[in-house]
Amino acid sequence: MGLTCNCTQKGSMKDMFNIDKKDNEYVIALAGNPNTGKSTVFNSLTGLHQHTGNWPGKTVVNARGDFKFKDKEYILADLPGTYSLFATSVEEVVARDFICFGSPDAVIVVTDATCLERNLNLVFQVMELSDKVILCINLIDEAKKKNIIIDAKGIENELGIPVVLTAARNCIGLKDLKQVLDTVISDEYKFNQKIIKYSDQIEEMVDIIQPILKEKIPVTNSRWLSLRLIDGDESIYTSMRQYLDTTDLELIKSLIQDLNLNIAKEKIRELITEEIYKMAEYIRDKYVKENVRNSNRDQKIDNIITSKKFGIPIMLLLLGTVFWLTIQGANVPSAILADILFKFQDTLTDWFVKINAPSWLHGIIVLGLYRTLAWVVSVMLPPMAIFFPIFTLLEDLGYLPRVAFNLDHLFKKACCHGKQCLTMCMGFGCNAAGVIGCRIIESPRERLLAILTNNFVPCNGRFPTLIAISTVFFAVASNKYMTSIIPALSITLLVVIGICITLLVSYILSKTLLKGIPSTFTLELPPYRKPQVGRVLYTSILDRTMFVLVRAILVAAPAGAFTWILSNIYIGDMSIVTHVSNFLDPLGKLIGLDGFILMAFILGLPANEIVLPVLLMLYLSTGTLTEFESIDSLRQTLISHGWTYLTALNTMLFSLLHWPCSTTLWTIKKETGGIKWTLLAMLIPTAVAFIVCFFTTTIFRILGLS
Repeated sequence: MGLTCNCTQKGSMKDMFNIDKKDNEYVIALAGNPNTGKSTVFNSLTGLHQHTGNWPGKTVVNARGDFKFKDKEYILADLPGTYSLFATSVEEVVARDFICFGSPDAVIVVTDATCLERNLNLVFQVMELSDKVILCINLIDEAKKKNIIIDAKGIENELGIPVVLTAARNCIGLKDLKQVLDTVISDEYKFNQKIIKYSDQIEEMVDIIQPILKEKIPVTNSRWLSLRLIDGDESIYTSMRQYLDTTDLELIKSLIQDLNLNIAKEKIRELITEEIYKMAEYIRDKYVKENVRNSNRDQKIDNIITSKKFGIPIMLLLLGTVFWLTIQGANVPSAILADILFKFQDTLTDWFVKINAPSWLHGIIVLGLYRTLAWVVSVMLPPMAIFFPIFTLLEDLGYLPRVAFNLDHLFKKACCHGKQCLTMCMGFGCNAAGVIGCRIIESPRERLLAILTNNFVPCNGRFPTLIAISTVFFAVASNKYMTSIIPALSITLLVVIGICITLLVSYILSKTLLKGIPSTFTLELPPYRKPQVGRVLYTSILDRTMFVLVRAILVAAPAGAFTWILSNIYIGDMSIVTHVSNFLDPLGKLIGLDGFILMAFILGLPANEIVLPVLLMLYLSTGTLTEFESIDSLRQTLISHGWTYLTALNTMLFSLLHWPCSTTLWTIKKETGGIKWTLLAMLIPTAVAFIVCFFTTTIFRILGLS
């Protein structure tokens, strides 16, 4: 048997991975586990010379930057954080393919000095794939605090690759890293890589395949490719078809199938992994000295935070505190921002009067488009500017993975992915951001489950409605302290309901439309670290708050103009929205609401922030978005239109569970690539909202409470 194919790469790195490499530039891949400070290394090396995008054909974000050192120019590609290159996730496929087929001039693998053994798994796999690997042991400052001493020179001699100790946050060791990189690129470093040898059975199979692959597919490491083929990695064939110019891959498959394997394929990867971990343990025992007493600090904290007894109560208490800080903190800046923006509305009105603009144009532009924009910005920006930094702070501190750990068993019982908890947390700030966050879930089925159910956690766009209604009907008006606490408790309770609905709907979908078994994944609990305030503010304000705000404005402002038109075109003695509200009234009454409430939610599709102003506009027939002057005036308006405790409860539940806003629907379409899942993402929560409200209404009526 033999092969007749000679495989070559289809095109340049620019063609395959969208990297515009000049003749005098070198491409460096930056790999590493999550939570090793890899992004900090990347930011420290590249500074402001970076840009982001998506990997070709993948919904995985990449970051690239450039820097100069001595007489050389470098392009640094920040690969997705992965635990291995065994291609069990989209991120692992991206990292593997770039190193394998992107022909980087060198690979820097960033590891965490406080848990080096766990990170060496990836290091050994990259060493099998690339001939030029630099081991960057980061976070040595954290290791020093824990009295962890690392013999970098000993590890370098043992592995035969350069080893550099860094603390990227403090710019320690980065110059050494650049110097080592320069010697590697200049071919001045004498590599003596110690490749792991596996069992005799595996090595015998490699000896049979490797010479043929070395001759016929010279563009990648033949030993590494042999190991991937015999351990049954089907994804490697897909990547080879994509990046290699060959039509004879079936012949390679034939060769693998005809091998007289003395061991089951499913056991091969297990044996490979076992040997890798043995080597990692050997390196740790020989070259890492650790003070056990100090290293137990994180474990002692985790024994409380992740315990079955205290884990979830602490999580709920912390969540309630975050909501209380968001609600209380946003009141004053929201009022100030509203005053500024609505005063400018008066200026615009004066300008329209001066130019004798027709009243309908003033209504569409000022009372419709601008007033909606002002409302969304003043209501949405302050809570996001508070919530997102707190959320990012908890993320940077290392708490959010503990939340996922606490809820993982519940998500497993619902047949969905444990990481869905993290995407759900992102949805508290904005469901669109939560949908984008679902990219961290490797399984397409489980990613869809997370996307379709992300709307069941309330985003901050729904906070104003929930806060106002809970304050009007459930807070103790005579007690200012309780008045500030009740809304936070109400939202926390609604979050618990939302989580329960998420689990229930996920379970039903996993047994019907999206059948499957939940996949396993490695959930790493990173060490607790002092948050980087600068990075937290940058990530939360610019990357999250402004991104979400701009997207909401682009959708909400035009919708405000449309709402004004519908409210000011009359058929008979009623506007179009009043006619539609009356038509919807029987359906609304069936679920404990009314037609005006349903119409307010429909017109609030572009942005949940405008639901309550639209409702007041409909009740008071003002023809434009209307703000309530005080809690008492809002209470009187709602009660005069037939509101009861059932109406208040069901409005809050409907706000929690109903269809996503248009910004989120737009994001879902982009993430899923089709209209089918977008429609389901709208219909499923709508159906749940109607069912739940009908159920509570029926219970109230049976008990005679309505």
